[in-house]
Amino acid sequence: MARQPVAGRALGGSWQWSRTAQTQRALLDAAREVFTEQGFTSASIADIVDRAGSSVGSLYHHFGGKSEIFIALFQEHQAAHEDAASKAVAAARLAGVTDRAELFCVGARAFLEGSWRRRDLALLFFTGDGPPGFELIKRRRGHEWTGQNDTLLGLPDTSFDRLYAAILTAVIGEGAREVAASKTRRQANRVIDAVIDYVRRLMAEGTARPDDRPGTAAGVGERAPTASAAAL
Repeated sequence: MARQPVAGRALGGSWQWSRTAQTQRALLDAAREVFTEQGFTSASIADIVDRAGSSVGSLYHHFGGKSEIFIALFQEHQAAHEDAASKAVAAARLAGVTDRAELFCVGARAFLEGSWRRRDLALLFFTGDGPPGFELIKRRRGHEWTGQNDTLLGLPDTSFDRLYAAILTAVIGEGAREVAASKTRRQANRVIDAVIDYVRRLMAEGTARPDDRPGTAAGVGERAPTASAAAL
């Protein structure tokens, strides 16, 4: 009598893939707990695999080591931010919102909300306790985020507009730190509202356009609202 195939194996290896995904998820969840409790430097691979109910060999097989699983958590955190912001902006557009500045605020609020929901990770990545090269990875991600905000706002490609986008991005980034550090949901909501208010004020002022006339101090000049901010 022929043996029956093991359930799941007949589906192109989907059973094995499910097992792999479950192992990776267990290791990531365990690493999140250990890193947020102990910090990157103090945490050990043994702590992570023990919490995951896995093995050292499995962690190395799936991620390569302690540094790599830390980076994987960061990338997952950033992907969640981007997904939430993109969905919020898409929903606002579907509801009829067309003003770029308003869409920017919608995306910023979604980002800040994520900083509260995943506040353990947000605070972990703000501490500066990470593997070698992590600060460079964060800076690169910050530049990418600034570029995405620049595109959303539809800004011209000038040094003043790039600086404007960087300042708005920095305000949201620092706001995310304060949101994550909030003790209660109510406090987090107040911080989120304050950040959005600061952003709206900056956008109401528009991009700085220093006057090039002799005798004018560098970096000081009249401000003209950008097309995206004028409707606020």
